[in-house]
Amino acid sequence: MQSGIFPENTASFDLHAKAGFRAIGTHERIGRHRGRWRDVIHIERRSPTVN
Repeated sequence: MQSGIFPENTASFDLHAKAGFRAIGTHERIGRHRGRWRDVIHIERRSPTVN
């Protein structure tokens, strides 16, 4: 599972981390918010089950 979070949204990042997500990188100037290009932290959570 993957998601993206604005860097200053620490509450969301902490919540995702508690659910097992980890940061895998930062996409620079990829998200547009209120007319401004923003960086987005890319996070993921992998399934513990491997087929």
